[in-house]
Amino acid sequence: MRDALWTSWNFDPVLIVALIVLTYFVRHKPAGIAAVAIMIVAFISPLCALSSALFSARVVHHILLIAGAAPLLALAFPAPRSGGLALPFAVSTVVLWAWHLPQAYDLALSHIAVYWVMQLTLLGSAIWFWRSVFAAKDAPVERIVYVIASFAQMGMLGAILTFASTQLYAIHALAPFDWGMTPLHDQQLGGLIMWVPAGLPYAAAAVLLARRSWAQLQGATG
Repeated sequence: MRDALWTSWNFDPVLIVALIVLTYFVRHKPAGIAAVAIMIVAFISPLCALSSALFSARVVHHILLIAGAAPLLALAFPAPRSGGLALPFAVSTVVLWAWHLPQAYDLALSHIAVYWVMQLTLLGSAIWFWRSVFAAKDAPVERIVYVIASFAQMGMLGAILTFASTQLYAIHALAPFDWGMTPLHDQQLGGLIMWVPAGLPYAAAAVLLARRSWAQLQGATG
């Protein structure tokens, strides 16, 4: 597996066509092009194959989708009107936690149809959340609080996985040994990634919101 990793590119024709179509619609939007680039890394590059073997790689894959591609697509396709933040926050949180339940996670990585339901619901609910954040007319402090809360719930899930004393995902029971890790160590590494470095995109989003609000304030008083 390790020797063949760098040749393990995913050229599924349906996936390629979908990304080409998406590229066409975002071709004049830098945020959209960046989102497509992230999705190429997530779904076409060897990371896709690695994420089938290692839980820690799967965590990176999910973070790229919900904290990388999703906010960029939300910027590329802004919501036409303001909406509440509570519902999209709740739905995206439930979706994230539900797919990390051992039974649901193992099922998704064992059946291709369920796998794509997982990917699409994670990405779709995250786009809904980020579009609501960027379009909301609420006070900037409230929007930033929701961004922080979104990372906090992910960090809580990461902490649970980091400190779990047993391996939770049967689908990753063997492959981590090929990479010099036990399945539990792989799971703990994934939890740590979800707990700490995943916060960087959320911090960047909070800074963006703060700068936007400051610019609007300056424009209103200028």
